[in-house]
Amino acid sequence: MIQVRIIGAGLAGSEAAWQCARRGVAVELFEMRPLRTTPAHQTDAFAELVCSNSLKSDSENTAPWLLKEEMRRAGSLLLEIARATTVPAGHALAVDRTKFSRRVTQEISRDPLITIRREEVMQVEPGRLTIIATGPLTSDALSQEIVRLSSASVPNGEAVADPSLGKAPPPHNNLYFYDSISPIVEADSIDMSKVYLAARYDKGSADYINCPMSKDEYDRFYDALLAAQSVEEKDWENLNYFESCLPIEEIARRGRDTLRFGPMKPVGLKDPRSGKMPYAVVQLRQENLRADSYNLVGFQNHLKFGEQARVLSLIPGLEHARFLRYGQIHRNTYINAPALLSPTLQMKAHPNVLFAGQICGVEGYVESIATGLMAGMHAAALATGAEPAPPPRASAFGSLIHYITHAESKNFQPANITFDLLPALDRNVRDRKERHRLQCELALREFGDWLRRNALQPASAAS
Repeated sequence: MIQVRIIGAGLAGSEAAWQCARRGVAVELFEMRPLRTTPAHQTDAFAELVCSNSLKSDSENTAPWLLKEEMRRAGSLLLEIARATTVPAGHALAVDRTKFSRRVTQEISRDPLITIRREEVMQVEPGRLTIIATGPLTSDALSQEIVRLSSASVPNGEAVADPSLGKAPPPHNNLYFYDSISPIVEADSIDMSKVYLAARYDKGSADYINCPMSKDEYDRFYDALLAAQSVEEKDWENLNYFESCLPIEEIARRGRDTLRFGPMKPVGLKDPRSGKMPYAVVQLRQENLRADSYNLVGFQNHLKFGEQARVLSLIPGLEHARFLRYGQIHRNTYINAPALLSPTLQMKAHPNVLFAGQICGVEGYVESIATGLMAGMHAAALATGAEPAPPPRASAFGSLIHYITHAESKNFQPANITFDLLPALDRNVRDRKERHRLQCELALREFGDWLRRNALQPASAAS
């Protein structure tokens, strides 16, 4: 007997389905692809990584590492698969995106407690235990349904924003934003005589291809970038970019040196051939285990494809690059979580409906998986008659969920996990590294205690 419906088989939905199934709770998992696609997805596989292949820093005692460590202790399937499909990326955890999504699809599809439905869901029954994990590219029909569900909590449906709904909400309720995709080039089209391998500050192995620029080369690139033609906005578009994922042309408009202090920062990337630090650097990160393609790190943009080819060919080493994918912009839809959700990710007005993933107001792959994990645990508890308990505030899980459920609703913006979200220590520690180490130590201790209290010890994940 199906006990939980999960809408969306992306990162959050796949993890949520696994968490329910490993607790003996039967799941019906809905995915509209390939019957209906999105502007950004290219396959019908579960947990397809759209923007990049990086799951952020894996350096001990960083905030991304802390969240991943808590996920490991809670038994995350997708994190285990990520570690099994890694590609070299210095101190970051990056994956072969094709192998990763294929493996997730296989693991989820063969679980006897998970029934896969390849169809679009347009209606949600508030009385039925449901996790909505449709991500930032939720279909128009389901977006309208979420507005209907939200109206019980927030007047006039202002708790969700989606430009496809026709009429944009007032500025203070304008919650939708636009996210971006970086270009990918074929490895054998890179002129390796003009580039060098290095990791910033020599952290981890030298896995990044670095394209160094002199001041003259940077100035030519900068001027060409500002002069390049962007894709025309549609009438209903009011581009509201996520601040940490700005298109390069938007960064460039803020000043001539903004790129040199952003995605083209040369600090810590000394050229071994000259022994000097370049004026600016473009980094390329390996896309897959075959190492036959690389993405331009932080080079998401809103330029026409022909303009991208022209401008990006000014980067040393990419003069004759063949692009497998150009940069793109796609819509992100998310709900006003502080107005709608409780700390257990349940809707305040409809407790049987939970949200997970980017649609609930988190930003990033790891954060999406984490909320899927938590929503799956809570849904399984509800399905078995138990009372779901939110994770402790001091943990990365607890701090991330505390932010999305307690932020100021009128100015709510999606968030990644950072130390800023974690509560301050009860004493002043001036050394930043030591402070972060102590915060991680406290977080893991309290999260472990919470896992034990809730009888949620990790079981075996992917075989």
